[in-house]
Amino acid sequence: MPTYEFRCKKCGTIFERQEHITEHEKSHPPCPKCKSEAVEPVLADFYAMTSKKS
Repeated sequence: MPTYEFRCKKCGTIFERQEHITEHEKSHPPCPKCKSEAVEPVLADFYAMTSKKS
C-alpha cells in the first residue's frame, strides 16, 4: 500500500498516511496534531529503479 504525505494548512504539520490508490482520491484525513481538516497532499520526489546497468 502506498504512503502519502499531507501538510496541514492550519499548523503546518507534515504527516504520512498509508492508503490504497482508489481511497487516496477521496480521502481528507484530519491533521493528527490540531485535528484540522484543512490538509493538502505534499508532492514527493519519484525515483524509478531498473535492473539495467548503464
